[in-house]
Amino acid sequence: MWNIAEFPPKIDIETKDVLKMVNKARTALAELKGVAESIPNQYLLLNTLVLQEAKDSSAIENIITTHDELFKAELNIEGVQFLAAKEVQNYAIALKRGYELVKESTLLTNRTILEIQENLERNKAGFRKVSGTSLKNNFGQVVYEPPQKNDEIVSLMNSLERFINDDEISDLDDLIKMALIHFQFESIHPFYDGNGRTGRIMNVLYLQKQRLINLPILYLSRYINQNKSDYYRLIQNVRDHENWIDWVKFMLIAIEKTSIQSISIVKDLRQLMQVYKEKIRTELPKIYSQDLLNNLFKHPYTKIEFIQEDLQVGRITATKYLDQLVQIGLLTKYKIGKNNYYVNHTLITLFSQDYTIQ
Repeated sequence: MWNIAEFPPKIDIETKDVLKMVNKARTALAELKGVAESIPNQYLLLNTLVLQEAKDSSAIENIITTHDELFKAELNIEGVQFLAAKEVQNYAIALKRGYELVKESTLLTNRTILEIQENLERNKAGFRKVSGTSLKNNFGQVVYEPPQKNDEIVSLMNSLERFINDDEISDLDDLIKMALIHFQFESIHPFYDGNGRTGRIMNVLYLQKQRLINLPILYLSRYINQNKSDYYRLIQNVRDHENWIDWVKFMLIAIEKTSIQSISIVKDLRQLMQVYKEKIRTELPKIYSQDLLNNLFKHPYTKIEFIQEDLQVGRITATKYLDQLVQIGLLTKYKIGKNNYYVNHTLITLFSQDYTIQ
């Protein structure tokens, strides 16, 4: 069973190499924060980028869905169900809820962590109370056994909560702290299910808490998913050999590269919004509004009811707006049973692009 007497570790983590990587990661993260602030309605990013993060984080746990299934599930069309997409939606809901709680309290507490996991798994099981949890490799061999007793789990989570929220405990850089927090949480493994996804939500919420970003839009899970074997190997190396340096370096690279990825996505999104804005204002000036534009980017798959709600118009007017947008080529109209829905294909193509940074 894993056991570390002191957390955070007393070894010198802030080596010259690590600090150089911290600076690069911080620079990229600061640029992402600035680019996100250039979007007229930043909350659009919560609906778009959070779903992408949810999709990639869930894929790490082999919960696989497509963009088509994910956005169709958001339409809530009667009789249409995508189980994997629903789990991804639960992730997005949990992340948004965590964002609101941290924004309100400026803290990332155990209560918030419990609520995140509750939204993910749709249960109130809380911290593990029954022993028997172990982590196995693909061959069914136990590679790690986390703490088993509830009182030990609670004690470790209380200590972690203090570390997260009391900046006086450690003078390490916040990005290094994030890496340590993630390791510690995953190693405590406090829940029966959802530990990996909860831990990845905590990453971005910690950066939000420390005001390094204003919105939880760091696209971290894509990098982890693309480097999954290294991710698990380096976590295990800390447990087996206390190799903290390589683990911290991995997470710093993840922050830098995913910040760069997210910057590209946000810039492309901003540019695409401008294209749509100009086309609607030119060809359909009577129906143009910022609320209409926001709807088309808040809901890549939209429907009459979404337009009614966002624009406060009647059903006939909403239907007319959508059909006109189809006529000028900004949306494509589809039908499921008796229900119509409208797809912003250009936006879907943007999300499907490969933003991998080598």
